[in-house]
Amino acid sequence: MWSRVSVAAATVGVLVVSAASPSAATGKPVDRLIRHMSLEEKVGQLFVVEVFGQDADTVSAAAAANNQRLYGVSTPAQVIDKYQPGGVIYFTAARGPDNLQSPRQIATLSNGLQAAATRQRTGIPLLISTDQEGGAVVTRLSAPATAMPGNMALGAGRSRADARRSAEVIGTELDAVGINQNYAPVADVNVNPANPVIGVRSVGEDPGLVADLVAAQVDGYHDGGVAAVAKHFPGHGDTTVDSHFGLPEVTHTRAQLKAIDLPPFRAAIRRGVDTIMTAHVVLRSIDPSGAPATMSKPILTGLLRGDLRYDGLIVTDALDMGGATGTYPPEVAPVEAFKAGADQLVLAPQMDVAYNAVLDAVRSGEISKRRLDDSVRRILRLKTKRGLFADPFVDAALAEKVVGAPDHLLDAQAISDRTTTLVKNDAGLLPLAPDPRDVLVTGWGVTTTATIGAAISRRGQTVTVVETGLTPTQARIDAAVAAAAATDLVVVSTNNAANVDATTGLPTASAAAQQALVAALLATGKPVVVSGMRNPYDISRLTTVPTYLATYGYTAGSIEALVRVLFGEVNPRGRLPVTIPRADGTGALYPFGHGLSYG
Repeated sequence: MWSRVSVAAATVGVLVVSAASPSAATGKPVDRLIRHMSLEEKVGQLFVVEVFGQDADTVSAAAAANNQRLYGVSTPAQVIDKYQPGGVIYFTAARGPDNLQSPRQIATLSNGLQAAATRQRTGIPLLISTDQEGGAVVTRLSAPATAMPGNMALGAGRSRADARRSAEVIGTELDAVGINQNYAPVADVNVNPANPVIGVRSVGEDPGLVADLVAAQVDGYHDGGVAAVAKHFPGHGDTTVDSHFGLPEVTHTRAQLKAIDLPPFRAAIRRGVDTIMTAHVVLRSIDPSGAPATMSKPILTGLLRGDLRYDGLIVTDALDMGGATGTYPPEVAPVEAFKAGADQLVLAPQMDVAYNAVLDAVRSGEISKRRLDDSVRRILRLKTKRGLFADPFVDAALAEKVVGAPDHLLDAQAISDRTTTLVKNDAGLLPLAPDPRDVLVTGWGVTTTATIGAAISRRGQTVTVVETGLTPTQARIDAAVAAAAATDLVVVSTNNAANVDATTGLPTASAAAQQALVAALLATGKPVVVSGMRNPYDISRLTTVPTYLATYGYTAGSIEALVRVLFGEVNPRGRLPVTIPRADGTGALYPFGHGLSYG
């Protein structure tokens, strides 16, 4: 049996060799390490876990209770000691773990977890991941971290250089706090305007555009020092069910799959993407059994490994999502996902049950030891490639300088300025003259409306803010209408005001209420500007609005870009990366590529 020192020395040797030849990471040093790992250590490498708390060794009573509930131990370090997992994923307090408070704290937590991992017998460091996609929908690190625009905003900007730089900034800041793997970019092609889970997380509806910008982001994340993860294979862009809550079905034929869904993944593979994440979606044209892709050998091994010739790491989407748990019990899901071709199992519910189920499957021969070694080899190969065996630790003091660095913030704003799309300007209201006026800012989002109002106020306007919520009540609509009477201009922010119920085909309660708000404000006779702050499709249900813009997000940079466009400080350059359909389904209201400019 090797000592930890001798094993660590061998793995450092892997790093030296692989620096000269990327393919050498599959050679003797990694194989030697695998031979000296126990079966339990190998199975541990397959799992990516969440931990509660902001420090590896000292946590609050609430965090300790949650760790005890999930794992039977109290601290994040003890979770690492118990399972020796291959990876950890960070979340905000919104989910519960509350891992992400400040750059120094995150870096300290990362160092503490790496210390716990590397003091184990094998000394194998962790892949530490999160979901920092850009934009405002799926993002984990908040200010002072730089809020780069999201995918669909980048799609509106059409710039490979901007997409690459955006990913580089995100990657650089993640790397600074010890997060070495980002579950991004989203490679889904959003061809379904009713998609409830992807939408602005996608670059758009054109496979070529999505492929170009996904490839650029893969390069950017690598430039920033983190592993990129293209998701959600084989494509989640044409669904009407959110896989967090149910199991969607993609009805694409093989020909449609090849033409629409696969090009971004092929492009990512060509750029050397480190990891591909699975989707909990059914795709019967590849697997008639109806198994979700995460548990489908024809999709993961046949299509991804075979047809696309991908030999990088495959990770599952979270196994605690409805798309997985609705069909597969806790002891079945991880085994079936692994047998299908996945290498790492993310957020398996009931960790003890999942771990022992995989361990038993290997011991019984249901999973071969060779198959287990193949996955462990891919995991160690990625850790070697990312330099984690050489040094998994980060400088916590430096993290404070890197995260939210001035040049990052400047680049974020410059890129955001190139993404806002002026869809409709029938009354010629925009750009606004700089003359002082009374402006009402209303609509969705407490922070969003306040931020819009503050930006307009800085331009010498007198601003009243009346936030009406995601589902405005009649009382709030009446309050906004009353406020409009005393103003010269109304700016309304909407959020998915075109959403329809998948069963009835009618607007959701939220969408109907937002539509009623806009109609009431138009009836006042005041000039009204509507800005769709998330998916750009809102105009399909607000066709009487004379002035409409799409921002594809509500980060501070997106809002500043919106106001700059309103006042003509920036000429709108964004072009729709999706088609805006007519509400009655009779064709396109605004085509892909549409966008107005000044002059």
